[in-house]
Amino acid sequence: MANTTNAELKELGLAELVEELRATKQESLNLRFRNATGQLENVAAIKAARRHIARLNTLIRQQEISAAEAGK
Repeated sequence: MANTTNAELKELGLAELVEELRATKQESLNLRFRNATGQLENVAAIKAARRHIARLNTLIRQQEISAAEAGK
């Protein structure tokens, strides 16, 4: 999960956001496995990953809606 701000994320295109979402979901999976095996020291990273995924989903949906409205 990259340390990106909301402003930086808003500048990304749809394909880049989807790729970032895929990478963040993979990182979230790795964090959960490491937590289950007792190897994760910073359990707050799981919460941060979930929030980052939600933020990405929101931005993707906003772009889809704006593209649909522009196509009308």
